[in-house]
Amino acid sequence: MLTDRTTLTRFLIEERRRHPDSSGELNSLILDVALACKAISQRIASGALTGVLGGAGVVNVQGEQQQKLDVVANDVFLRANEWGGQLAGMVSEELDDPYPIPPEYPRGKYLLAFDPLDGSSNIDVNVAVGSIFSILRAPTPGVDATAADFLQPGTEQVAAGYAIYGPATQLVLTVGTGVHAFTLDPELGEFFLTGQNLRLSTSTSEYAVNSSNRRFWEPAVRRYIDECLAGATGPREKDFNMRWVASLVVETHRILTRGGVFLYPRDSKDPDKPGRLRLLYEANPIALLIEQAGGLASTGRERILDVAPSALHQRIAFIFGSRDEVARIVDYHAETAEEPDGQWSPLFGLRGLYRSTT
Repeated sequence: MLTDRTTLTRFLIEERRRHPDSSGELNSLILDVALACKAISQRIASGALTGVLGGAGVVNVQGEQQQKLDVVANDVFLRANEWGGQLAGMVSEELDDPYPIPPEYPRGKYLLAFDPLDGSSNIDVNVAVGSIFSILRAPTPGVDATAADFLQPGTEQVAAGYAIYGPATQLVLTVGTGVHAFTLDPELGEFFLTGQNLRLSTSTSEYAVNSSNRRFWEPAVRRYIDECLAGATGPREKDFNMRWVASLVVETHRILTRGGVFLYPRDSKDPDKPGRLRLLYEANPIALLIEQAGGLASTGRERILDVAPSALHQRIAFIFGSRDEVARIVDYHAETAEEPDGQWSPLFGLRGLYRSTT
């Protein structure tokens, strides 16, 4: 029966009751985000019928070709969240600068950072995509937020989550009390709680990485992947499976569901980019979810949530998932000596024939 099922609204109200001093603004903001996700889900489902598939003919601040649905999803997020009075500003993957709240609407005490459509390159081939969001407190509530206001480490997030648009639309959320999954009932238009206190297994036999970049990887990453590839006859003494969907949300959802480790490491392909994924609205919210579920999230050298952001669209190396596997990769980074100039040669990996002794 409907009364036996917990809606997202009921879940948030019950969480708020644990904090009597709460104003309820965070609940309202999360519900506005959920509304945006519902609208995006509907647009994706009807994309081929409404002419919103394909490129938009525009390059965004990331230097990437925007898809039409990137633009649509970004606009949906802005329209759904600008008016409620909970926000002092928003930042998006699709915008160069912070989005100011229109003057006719009140300013609030939170900041919203989001990737409106993660994995949008998969849209045209009908592969699952998602949205990612992070909520921070505004340093100065009630006034327009500046770019510097968003440059807070991930430990300062008050809530984070993602929506995955697949065979079912699900919203996965943390407000600091574990990770919980809600599935959209399309007939009622409601998100219902379908997974509570999701937990990651400490170990795994599955990893996700773009192997085409192997020649650019650091020795620590090559060592880890080579050991996985060696299987039961190698040093790990077990076989591993590899997955790669090119969508951070999809990879995260699979890892939260059945364990695993994800690697998008630092590499030498483009020395000007220390990583591929964006810290504020991709790595930080996913890292919070992973840690709340008992996993680890790292750059390979430091905890993601401890990184002090230096720019709105800062890129970073990102490794996360089952605790034992991420810890192993971090240890391999600690053991690996890099060249003096910070670069490394793909020819001379750790434990290779020409390993340096210095």
